Amino acid sequence: MKHTVETLAHVTAKEARAIIRNCEWTAPTSGLSLSYVQANMIILPKDWAYDFLLYATRNPKPCPILDVTEAGDPEPKLIAPGADVRVDLPKYRIWKDGKLVGEPSDIKSEWRDDLVAFMIGCSFSFESALLEAGIGIRHIEEDVNVPMYLTNVPCRPAGRFSGNTVMSMRPVPHSQVVKAVTCTARFPSVHGAPMHIGDPSAIGIKDISRPDFGDAVTIKDGETPVFWACGVTPQAAVMQSKPPFAITHAPGHMFIADRRDSDYAVF
Repeated sequence: MKHTVETLAHVTAKEARAIIRNCEWTAPTSGLSLSYVQANMIILPKDWAYDFLLYATRNPKPCPILDVTEAGDPEPKLIAPGADVRVDLPKYRIWKDGKLVGEPSDIKSEWRDDLVAFMIGCSFSFESALLEAGIGIRHIEEDVNVPMYLTNVPCRPAGRFSGNTVMSMRPVPHSQVVKAVTCTARFPSVHGAPMHIGDPSAIGIKDISRPDFGDAVTIKDGETPVFWACGVTPQAAVMQSKPPFAITHAPGHMFIADRRDSDYAVF
């Protein structure tokens, strides 16, 4: 059976992970298992884990932590008991000394007993709320990855980690911008309200048609680019801080958790 975003939109998170684990889905996960939380991921050696935990604590907007695994344990017990972070994401990134060296479909061969996985909130999780409010999601409509940009907005450094904030962008009709802010502000654990609205150059983006991660999308007349904090921010920190070894999700290729979006709504 050929899977599409439409056929996988309403499967459970567990069913989606099984499909991903069997390598039947290797594309971005936006639009899959709607109403289930999705998570970014960064895996680090234990001796770098405290520095990253402090970095995330100081930068909760782009790095809201949903779960942290025990060293050497690939199961994210809080958000998806029984899951395995080594095989349950469609695509991974392997980093050595801050340089990208591979993008495998599983990381079993890279796994070590000293590795700690951090599961970080993802803006895909609030897209159901946007859709329910009648706000279209352009990257889903155009069947591409969400556009993501490395901005000039600095994160607060911690230990050996530093870097700037990555933001994802969704075009929103002018008349619906306030509604988009209100919808997403309910979900601070998955990035919450936008960090920036409007002029991309104000946050250091020179060409909005050339995202640093993901794919460009159409911005129509009468639409405003709206920017949310993005869980690819840790990858920017990896590139700048150069830990000897790290594993992340490939941008847009998320972990789908058993928790529901509504579990993280605050009002």
